[in-house]
Amino acid sequence: MFVSFLRENKLAAGILTALRLFLGYSWMTAGFHKLTGGFDATGFLKGAVANPVTGPDGGPVYGWYVNFLESFAIPNADLFNFLIPLGEFLVGLGLILGCLTTAAMFFGLVMNFSFVLAGTVSHNPTDIFLGAIILFAGYNAGHYGLDRWVVPFLNKTILKKAGATAGKAA
Repeated sequence: MFVSFLRENKLAAGILTALRLFLGYSWMTAGFHKLTGGFDATGFLKGAVANPVTGPDGGPVYGWYVNFLESFAIPNADLFNFLIPLGEFLVGLGLILGCLTTAAMFFGLVMNFSFVLAGTVSHNPTDIFLGAIILFAGYNAGHYGLDRWVVPFLNKTILKKAGATAGKAA
């Protein structure tokens, strides 16, 4: 019932727009400051490996994530120094414009969970909660945004190409 409300109600679309703008501003400004301020994730990544989230037994709770950071993220820190600020900025831009909203929110949630797995709490739990609401709402979250035009255009284009491909295969 609640998901139907989120996905179909115009009042919900208005509330979702406010949530989108709030989160979008937060993401976009964080990304902008990192893009213009000389961001370097190396220290954060090394700190997350040196001080992982631990359980009652003192061992790392997310050992697989620590392994990922050690074996992939730290050796490719330059890639992460580029992707994190750009990703944050683009997630924020997508949410503010209401363009590809569900995709933007999905990638925002991936980043939020990555920060939590690395041991950073901050405002991430709140962002995850609000982001999940936006993601569950689907198209309606971008109803008062560019998704109103972009999604139907993409659906038409994709369906047209799928029909052409199916016709060639037959």
